[in-house]
Amino acid sequence: MREPVIWRTRFARVRGDSCTRTRFNSLPFSAALSLLMTPFFCGVAFAADTAPAVTPAVKTANAGESAVYALESAKASRSLLLDVTHAGKRMVAVGDRGHILYSDDQGKTWTQAKVPTRQMLTAVYFVDEQHGWAVGHDAQILASSDAGATWTKQFEDLKREAPLLDVWFKDLNTGIAVGAYGAVLETTDGGQHWEDIGERLDNEDQFHLNGIAYVKDAGLFVVGEQGSMFRSPDDGQTWEKLEGPYQGSLFGAVGTAEPKTLLAYGLRGNLFRSTDFGTTWEPVPLQGERGPLEFSIANASLMPDRSIVLVGNGGSVMRSTDDGESFTVANRPDRLSLSGVAEDDKGNLILVGQGGVRVTSPTGADGTR
Repeated sequence: MREPVIWRTRFARVRGDSCTRTRFNSLPFSAALSLLMTPFFCGVAFAADTAPAVTPAVKTANAGESAVYALESAKASRSLLLDVTHAGKRMVAVGDRGHILYSDDQGKTWTQAKVPTRQMLTAVYFVDEQHGWAVGHDAQILASSDAGATWTKQFEDLKREAPLLDVWFKDLNTGIAVGAYGAVLETTDGGQHWEDIGERLDNEDQFHLNGIAYVKDAGLFVVGEQGSMFRSPDDGQTWEKLEGPYQGSLFGAVGTAEPKTLLAYGLRGNLFRSTDFGTTWEPVPLQGERGPLEFSIANASLMPDRSIVLVGNGGSVMRSTDDGESFTVANRPDRLSLSGVAEDDKGNLILVGQGGVRVTSPTGADGTR
């Protein structure tokens, strides 16, 4: 399947939603769905425009008594889910319509959490067994202090008309969320207040920031649109813009088990590895059964055994056991796009994406919902 290309527009309407921004390039599975509410499986394109962007003010959310909660659905575990992670032994997944699900039996069954939004959620991160944050459309940030069973809304900014796409926390107080049009938000009090710190990054064109990752013994790394890369050795206080190896969109990054080593991944199977915190890069070839992988890579996880698993479009599942130097590639028979991956206590993969949750073997090539 050919990857879609989506362009920035000043007045583009998709399913009744309007976008009032400037330059736009291709987005990952989760970002495309979140930003435009358009299936990533359809090729939708718009004409480019050069109108100036407007940076909206930061606003603190107040869920209060008027909060609209996600509707309970028996089919939530089979609906579109965009990310999955661990909260201790519990697994937590987030996705469309404000759905947040958790499982206490290694992904066999899932319970829907109480969530004060019906907007799409794009990413989730837990800093310990109890405390986690989820981000999504309308620049919303949600928080949980009970391992994902219930959530409160900490922040939203409707005027941004764009999603947050990833989130990372250092500890219970310090965290950063990144998103479309160069959005970077920081909290130093556990999310009670969020500050827009986008000016710290040299991102004049407001390229979308698709992913943020911690790199062992080095710092934070952010990747995004048109191959943009930024690194911070001091947990987000200062940032350096880098010249990356690729001019197409990068959808995420993942730190490996080795110091200063990370992978950056993106459009049409492009994957790069650095052992010096992004100063230099080497391409990592991905060879499938029918030749080089051409599906976009949407997400990655570092597993407890130090292996790295990537997932993406076309049901692609890639695993490395040598710190990201090489990968085995499998494509699931259903070819449904994948956007998140975690591992159960037996080494089986928990995959989420189009069609909901699947529990598979460590290769990702088989398994059931």
